[in-house]
Amino acid sequence: MRLEANVFNLPAAFFFLAAIVYGFLNDWSEWVGTVCILLTGGMFVMIGFYFKMLQRRHGARPEDRLDAEIHEQSGDQGVFAPWSWWPLVIAASLALAFLGLAIDWWIFAPAALLGVIGLVGWVFEFSRGQHAH
Repeated sequence: MRLEANVFNLPAAFFFLAAIVYGFLNDWSEWVGTVCILLTGGMFVMIGFYFKMLQRRHGARPEDRLDAEIHEQSGDQGVFAPWSWWPLVIAASLALAFLGLAIDWWIFAPAALLGVIGLVGWVFEFSRGQHAH
């Protein structure tokens, strides 16, 4: 995952350098742009740091090694719920929220409530009932 970490750390360095150049070009009189560019670099650093932590925790993956075999990646790749209806509830809440953009702001309240219900249901789907772990 070193490659993935560098994919995010190199643009972070660019954005930090760009923030400094931007600050010098406007004589540090316009702070909003400088802060936004610095925050963009900070977001890249957070993702790159996360990939570095994953690399230390899990070691080299088969796709990171030149001597890896195809069978090393066989098996389950995660837990997925193909029978889940909760993504449909979340999609309906997002559709309602976009409808609120076109009609009026008060439609966001039921959309947010429906979104929270859908998200909680999706997260706790395996915590109770037939598929509880």
